[in-house]
Amino acid sequence: MRKVKIHITLKEGVLDPQGKAVQHSLKSLEYNNVHDVRVGRYMEVLVDDKEDLEAEIDKMCDQLLANPVIENYSYTIEEAG
Repeated sequence: MRKVKIHITLKEGVLDPQGKAVQHSLKSLEYNNVHDVRVGRYMEVLVDDKEDLEAEIDKMCDQLLANPVIENYSYTIEEAG
C-alpha cells in the first residue's frame, strides 16, 4: 500500500479571490509583511502499489482531482505507515 500526497495549485496568472481574501485578512491583523497569498488544495490518497502507479495518479489528477486548464499538481509517493 502506498500513500500519495497531492498538492494542487492555481497556475500563475489565474486570479485567486480566496488568496486575496486571506491576504486582506492577514493585513487587517497587521501582518504587513505579507505581499501575496495563493490558496491551493492538499489531499492524501491510499492506493495499492502497482507497476504503473505514477501513470494512474496522473490520470486521476487530470480527470478528476485537478482542472488542468487552470491548475497545476504535484505529488509524492511513499510507503503507507
